[in-house]
Amino acid sequence: MTTAEAAAPPPEVLRAPLVVEFPFTRSLGPVQSAFLTGLRDRVVLGVRTTAGQVMVPPVEYDPVTAEEIRELVQVATTGTVTTWAWNDEPRPNQPLDRPFAWVLVTLDGADTALLHALDAPGPEAVHTGMRVRVRWAAERTGAITDIACFEPHEGPVPAEPRPAPHDGRFADPVAGIVAEARLDYTYSPGRAQTAYINALSGRRTVGERCPSCHKVYVPPRGACPTCGVATTDQVEVGPAGTVTTYCVVNIKARNLDIEVPYVYAHIALDGAGLALHGRIGGIPYDQVRMGLRVEPVWTEGGRYPDHYRPTGEPDADYDAYKELI
Repeated sequence: MTTAEAAAPPPEVLRAPLVVEFPFTRSLGPVQSAFLTGLRDRVVLGVRTTAGQVMVPPVEYDPVTAEEIRELVQVATTGTVTTWAWNDEPRPNQPLDRPFAWVLVTLDGADTALLHALDAPGPEAVHTGMRVRVRWAAERTGAITDIACFEPHEGPVPAEPRPAPHDGRFADPVAGIVAEARLDYTYSPGRAQTAYINALSGRRTVGERCPSCHKVYVPPRGACPTCGVATTDQVEVGPAGTVTTYCVVNIKARNLDIEVPYVYAHIALDGAGLALHGRIGGIPYDQVRMGLRVEPVWTEGGRYPDHYRPTGEPDADYDAYKELI
């Protein structure tokens, strides 16, 4: 190693924001339907278990016996904080846009706690055992967000809070919900995958070899999951490879401009010790097969392969890729 090489700074490890989001659509059974419709109408319902406990939020099956439970009861909109944690930096779409406490609240008449937000001026104003009450949202649609949050309550503790029976009937009951799931990350792929991504910009595919078992990982993971040792020996593989197995996709994905049906395959690039996945194009979907020899078709600008197409070579012999399926 030269003096210049020794003084050279290490390559920059990539970082980028990553958002994972999808809408989750679920139909509601009679218990969840009654609970969410009740919130819309400012009523909090629980369900009585076979042992006589009242669970809020309600569930459809007894957590101890697994029996179906349907006996709905109405509990109070006041309760007691059983534990809490202060949230100093609220994230987007959380219940409040200012610092607040996450609290577990046992509502009067319930035996289990409900997780929600507590609007308080600071952590010094929150304590286990404090009394709180529901603050309802101005507009309610039949969702847990119909409870805007909890707020401190100075009222007395009921001596013997008794839940009232409820038949669960409401006008225009809520039959289903769409929950928008979203996770925001700052993702760093690490040293090994940074080198892999940077190589893709030059239309090269680079893996790393395990010094113990000599398997070449593509994409590289930085360590061999079998041997538990670091992989630092970079190996260029491909560009061509072999389809080891595949599936035909018949459902169109949102924001993905690809006509169905199409094929996604596991592709063992020449020189790699395991297969990566990629879309197969340039051939009718029903002609894709195991052993098909393919090559990458790069995106405009060459940042990564858009898909793989047949090379025109004869199919690979099964024995050449059977260990990579």
